[in-house]
Amino acid sequence: MRRALILAVTGMLAVVSTAAVSLAQNSAAQPTPTDVQVLKFSWSKERIGWERDPFAGPVENYDEMRVRMRNERRIQEAKRGGSSLEVDKITREAKADDANIERIRQKAPPRYVFMYKASVRNTGAKTIKAIDWDYIFLEPDTEHEIERRQFTSDAKIAPGKTKGLEVLIATPPTRTVSVYALGKDEQRSVRGRVVIVRIEYADGSVWPQP
Repeated sequence: MRRALILAVTGMLAVVSTAAVSLAQNSAAQPTPTDVQVLKFSWSKERIGWERDPFAGPVENYDEMRVRMRNERRIQEAKRGGSSLEVDKITREAKADDANIERIRQKAPPRYVFMYKASVRNTGAKTIKAIDWDYIFLEPDTEHEIERRQFTSDAKIAPGKTKGLEVLIATPPTRTVSVYALGKDEQRSVRGRVVIVRIEYADGSVWPQP
């Protein structure tokens, strides 16, 4: 009876020992998130096909200029005639024309694309082949996530080396950022951070493991 008990205890210890070795091997084989360190990140707005001042206002075309000059002339003539009712009427019509022009501009093709950047360092022992990374945008006050842009970058990064990741797409960071105009405070309107979602190594291994 004593011998049987000793054998049973020995068998249990062997199972526990084997499980511990297996767990240690899996932990050693699976890279940790710290294998990629995000050094800095940013996003910017890039003008499409525009070589002049990117901070200039919308360019007035010939038809828009003709409408504006016609309305200005009508308002001046009404003022010379001394009729305030006529001036008010023409002024309202001019404002309606301006609003219609603005609606047409908003339906025009987007004039901006967006560059998302992240600088990362390989702090692990393996050469990196590709990285999946997310650029997350947060409300400045609550830190609540409002948008997320998901990217995959083919980037060979040797151990200890740094690499810049860049993605140029037509999608803005959030809905509050316009693709038609350049806003002054768009960079301040949202906060962001970059997280590493997946790492593919040159030897075929990945983090996290499937």
